[in-house]
Amino acid sequence: MNNNKEINMINLKKVGLTALAGSLAAVTAHAGEMSVSGSANLTYVTKSGDNTAQTLGNDKDVKFSGSGELDNGYTFSLFTNMKDDFSVSSSATVITMGSLGSIGIGSGGGTNINGAYDEAIPTAYEENSDAGGQGAANSVGANGDGNGITYRFPAMEMMGATITGGLDYSFQGGSDAANDGGATARSNTWGNAYGLGLTVAYDALSIGAFVYERENKNPSANKTVSDQFEGSWNVKYSAGPVSVGYSEFYIGSGLAKTEEGTTAAKTVGTAAGIFDGDMFSIAFNVNDDLSISYSEMTATYDSQQHGGTNGSMADELDVDEKHESLQAAYSMGAMSIKAYTTEITNPNFDEDAATITKNEIALGLSF
Repeated sequence: MNNNKEINMINLKKVGLTALAGSLAAVTAHAGEMSVSGSANLTYVTKSGDNTAQTLGNDKDVKFSGSGELDNGYTFSLFTNMKDDFSVSSSATVITMGSLGSIGIGSGGGTNINGAYDEAIPTAYEENSDAGGQGAANSVGANGDGNGITYRFPAMEMMGATITGGLDYSFQGGSDAANDGGATARSNTWGNAYGLGLTVAYDALSIGAFVYERENKNPSANKTVSDQFEGSWNVKYSAGPVSVGYSEFYIGSGLAKTEEGTTAAKTVGTAAGIFDGDMFSIAFNVNDDLSISYSEMTATYDSQQHGGTNGSMADELDVDEKHESLQAAYSMGAMSIKAYTTEITNPNFDEDAATITKNEIALGLSF
């Protein structure tokens, strides 16, 4: 009897394990696919006008990607970018619903609309803001990068033109997405944030615009406090190997306080007043492997203090920050060599600050 019971128990375990294996196989057959890619970036940097030494850098990034298809034909995709310390730099999960567009949730700007409109000019290597200073244009819509949802419109054809774009919505502008089950700290200043971007492309010409607003719920009795408003527009044109671009941007903090003087550093998003400006670039693809570009970006800080104690202060508190960048990139399959030299005048909108010149050479390896 005991032997028979043991034999029966063994058989039941075998049946259970076989059923479990079959169940797992069925799930795997319907699951999506995962892949891992990455890159190593070796840099040599020199920088004048700032207290920095010659620097060798070694940046390693790993990206986990996945995708799959649902029974109704919808598809999903996800990715996570890991930094050197294995912390997450950006991530996103997106469900694409065919002709209904796509919905995505991410962190670190992983799926947002605003990233296509902040410095929307063609360059061979990096955005102008990479060299330092405030790079005000790079902040357009950035406070809506997390703790929200993005909806991308399906591409629409109209009179030969293609219209694309989408909506960013953040439950609390300026806070990033939390991990599963986590909660972000409540802000007593900033509330919901909204962003809308649209691009119309016709042949080699494209025109895009983006607007963004973040609710300011500061309980201050000062009635001059208002919501934060940001926006940009851009135009790009390609003619054979040559691409040109132009863009303008505007950032209004909505804050009531005023900034004194032009000889102090200002922080975009914190300093009161208005940051606005423009940028342009020209890029040339010498061949399939080599490209070069030149670009300029100028931002003006307007303190909005148009009247001092004597009533004569009008625009003397305005100050410009200017970036000029020459770039080149050469690719050889999985390896690339890129470089730029960028000069920044009045970095951080401080007229007393020394001009910064940053030179960078990078060797990139992808796998």
